[in-house]
Amino acid sequence: MTAVLELDDVAVAYGKRRAIDGLTLSVGSGEIVTLLGANGAGKSTTLRAVSGLVRPARGRIRYEGRDITDIAADAIVAAGVSHVPEGREIFTEFTVLENLLVGGHTVERSRIGERLESVFRLFSVLRDRTAQMAGTLSGGEQQMLAIGRALMTRPRLLLLDEPSLGLAPILAREIFRVIRRINQEGVAVLLVEQNARRALALASRGYVLETGRLVTSGTSAELTADSRVRSAYLGLDRARGEVAG
Repeated sequence: MTAVLELDDVAVAYGKRRAIDGLTLSVGSGEIVTLLGANGAGKSTTLRAVSGLVRPARGRIRYEGRDITDIAADAIVAAGVSHVPEGREIFTEFTVLENLLVGGHTVERSRIGERLESVFRLFSVLRDRTAQMAGTLSGGEQQMLAIGRALMTRPRLLLLDEPSLGLAPILAREIFRVIRRINQEGVAVLLVEQNARRALALASRGYVLETGRLVTSGTSAELTADSRVRSAYLGLDRARGEVAG
């Protein structure tokens, strides 16, 4: 499988604190890969490093074989990488349409209508709310808008940071259904998700981080069967194999 994304011995520091230390991973063409770990493990920093929002102190990042370690964030977007950050970070005082147009600012004007239509096919609710202020949308609708905005550039790699955070279960299931559909259309996905069970059900492979270091990796089936992962991230009792609590 051809690698869309490769991180090789990447380290990122905030001041004296190492947020990532020696991380090596890959995402193949057409894959969904998930990053698991507790808060502060370095998952969001990994996505920020890929999208050019933070710079590695060590190591290299390659996208489709091209070294993007030191190029600007807007150039990374133009190359085909889109990032949906934790907390959505939509422009609440813009309309839904204005948010989507901001996401498509690098797109040729003649293609804007086509890109909008592709977003509306995924999220029909947004079509009916184009003139609505984004800050008045529900949490689920705001997450749809954040993903739709990222898709305006028609990325080949989508970075998703906690897409189900704060959503009711029924809305979270809808978001994951859409992520699968996006992936089936040929977009590789690197997913950070608090619901490890759901993330592993969606992804083909995963990596587990602890305090910025890679501690284990494998297929989703392997990680689901790993007693350490089951206990720490899946809420399963080691002795009985049942849901804890």
